[in-house]
Amino acid sequence: MDPTAALRLRQAIARTEAATRGRAPTGRPPEDADDLQGTFATDGALGFDPFPFLRALHDAGSHAVVIGQVAGIMHGSTELTGDLDLLWDGTPAEAHALREALVRSGCTEPPDLDRAQVPYRVAGAAGDLCTSALPWGAMNVAPCLPRADTTRDPEGFTIRYAALDDLIRMRRALGRPKDHRRAAELRRLGHAHTPDADPPSIQCQG
Repeated sequence: MDPTAALRLRQAIARTEAATRGRAPTGRPPEDADDLQGTFATDGALGFDPFPFLRALHDAGSHAVVIGQVAGIMHGSTELTGDLDLLWDGTPAEAHALREALVRSGCTEPPDLDRAQVPYRVAGAAGDLCTSALPWGAMNVAPCLPRADTTRDPEGFTIRYAALDDLIRMRRALGRPKDHRRAAELRRLGHAHTPDADPPSIQCQG
């Protein structure tokens, strides 16, 4: 368990608030992010605060794993973001925990969790809920769930997030310009050694 990962995320959220203070909404949601700048350039960054939902996931007993750029930040990435993507196992028990966390976080109409990838929106955050059945190039993402890292937030809850090498592989598999840039940053941060990329296949935002 890395006790500093949650602190890195809290610092990044504070930087996001400062960087977007005074920015006028454009009507561009996180799902319309481009492949270069990412969701920080969308309205998703305005008021972005994933911590209430992360706390609700812990309280509901969810084992969902943070992926995307929020996980990157927890490993030390300096790029900011405006969405929170999660990977989960697709089981009925986990679906129940996710629905509970979504409702606790202000989602009045939880998405259809029978699908491999669905968007969601709660107070303070939005993003994609991706099951391990979602095609991810030739990469099998199911092993990323038990290999996830954990951190303890100062407010007393646990956050699960993708391990560094897995996150780099996921970035390479997506293959967008921002993914290559962020994968290179993560390699520099962790001196990780991962195999060559799998081909891109999905559009889960990061």
